[in-house]
Amino acid sequence: MKALGLILAGGNNNRMRELSNKRAIAAMPVGGSFRCIDFALSNMSNSHIQKVAVLTQYNARSLNEHLSSSKWWDFGRKQGGLYVFTPTVTSDNSWWYRGTADAIYRNIDFLKRCHEPYVIITSGDCVYKMDYNEVLDYHISKKADITVVCRDMGPEEDDVCRFGIVRMNEDSRIVEFEEKPMVARSNTVSTGIYVIRRRALIEMLEKCAEEARWDFVTDILIRYKNLKRIYGYKMTGYWSNIATVESYYKTNMAVSYTH
Repeated sequence: MKALGLILAGGNNNRMRELSNKRAIAAMPVGGSFRCIDFALSNMSNSHIQKVAVLTQYNARSLNEHLSSSKWWDFGRKQGGLYVFTPTVTSDNSWWYRGTADAIYRNIDFLKRCHEPYVIITSGDCVYKMDYNEVLDYHISKKADITVVCRDMGPEEDDVCRFGIVRMNEDSRIVEFEEKPMVARSNTVSTGIYVIRRRALIEMLEKCAEEARWDFVTDILIRYKNLKRIYGYKMTGYWSNIATVESYYKTNMAVSYTH
């Protein structure tokens, strides 16, 4: 496979209230027999991505225990494997991850040791089915620097203002990206799935760290949108982000219904 996978599973969300007091959202049960992160892991495995790193942080014990049973997933150590990274205190750093870009930057040695030319970045709190190879082929055909997987949200779906809102031109190049705006000027949202060349990611992360910038969306996607070729890839299937009690309930009902 030409890509390695990064799953961001470290965040906490106050809007989940008591539900996330004891465990990370990525470890929340979905549909009775899955954990939320299983969907991203399954997509990675089914896309034949052999090397996957999961970045955990908040209330990670339950999630780490679940990930330690990675024999469920076809990530054989010979081809790559499943790696779990938590924040580590070192002589020159005692911080937790300060943001999504910082989380990846703090594990930059892993990226530097890898040989795959591309990186698929996704989050551990979304439920969907996707072949990442299709996004990768699109990314290469567009000669994109970064590809953002987007989705048009219907009027009956969750409040779009809690997502990153995207506007694209006729060629699908992203011309506007607003993170959680007060008023949405588009119903197209970023799903938090990205494709980027590994060397370019390393370079941008190092620049962010030099300037004490820690957020992937604000400090890379939005900051570089006029300097880099950033394209949107529209997905059409089911996708849900578990970020509120209501969205968690709706997702469970949808998954239970389809199974």
